[in-house]
Amino acid sequence: MQLRAEALQAHIAKGLKPIYTVHGDEPLLAQEAADTIRAAARAQGYAERKVFTVAGAHFDWSPVLNAAQAMSLFSERQLIEIRIPSGKPGKDGSEALQRYCEAAPEDILTLITLPRLDKTQLGSAWFLALDGAGVTLKVEPVERRALPQWIAQRLAAQGQRVTEGEEGQRALAFFADRVEGNLLAAHQELQKLALLHPAGELTFEHIEQAVLDVARFDVFKLSEAVLAGQTARVMRMLGGLEAEGEAAVLVHWTLAEDIRALKRVRDGMDAGKPLPMALREARVWGNKERLFERLLPGLKTRELARLLEAAQVVDGIVKGLRHPQWPAEPWAALQRLAMMLMREAAPKAAPGRH
Repeated sequence: MQLRAEALQAHIAKGLKPIYTVHGDEPLLAQEAADTIRAAARAQGYAERKVFTVAGAHFDWSPVLNAAQAMSLFSERQLIEIRIPSGKPGKDGSEALQRYCEAAPEDILTLITLPRLDKTQLGSAWFLALDGAGVTLKVEPVERRALPQWIAQRLAAQGQRVTEGEEGQRALAFFADRVEGNLLAAHQELQKLALLHPAGELTFEHIEQAVLDVARFDVFKLSEAVLAGQTARVMRMLGGLEAEGEAAVLVHWTLAEDIRALKRVRDGMDAGKPLPMALREARVWGNKERLFERLLPGLKTRELARLLEAAQVVDGIVKGLRHPQWPAEPWAALQRLAMMLMREAAPKAAPGRH
């Protein structure tokens, strides 16, 4: 049974299932989901707790299977936690988990935690066994566009709110910019606001003075921001990536790969292929597919040729070469390349319109 994270509380209020599997790469939400399950287990008499961490392919699963079959010495009910940090239990683990799902008695509640799983893992026999025997809960990162609302909900839960109208929206956007990609830090900043200010209304100044710039940026999110033409966000993300010590070569590869993909799709369209077919052949999926669909009708081959040439120049710069018409510093060159891509990809005005 698959369950969304926001539905967990309502689900637990109706009673606990024997096995819960929490998977995803958002540490705060995974921790909160696991804590909710643990608290419900304690409230219902699962007083004894055993924890197993699967370390590598040679992990001995026999103690886990034995624990599921043994009666507790100290309580009638026990909570067993199985942590699989790699997300790959291996062949022995796959078989063990399937046997575990068949053998776990009613007086045992099991919590299994995993990182983000790929399509193959989600379709594996061991994961399907876990899903069939209990509840699987996927925790996903909060996207930037949803972050202000997420912050507002968290503030409301601690009795606080931003001011009404434009100022409040500006405060939430400011908060989101400072904690983007780092929900653990966002949680800490929310707790700080609860300590600094009483329940009630928070002004922009309250939030500005309290919230630190703790955003963590993702190279691939930078790529989406560039394609979406979000100039201020792109400049902030480039600065953040540089400050975090990200490799300039990786940032360049990401931007250059987008340019190459745009060129491949444009070539396909020029050859008479429908846009959806050209996107599939270029292996463009998900959010980028939607962004490409918006950009490509206005992008011409000559513009993409200029971008490819610029990407080639920046490739040399991030590897230590110089170019007389480009900045010598890699991050300045990356900023210029990102600005070029955003400028060329910006929607073009229709003929005769001003």
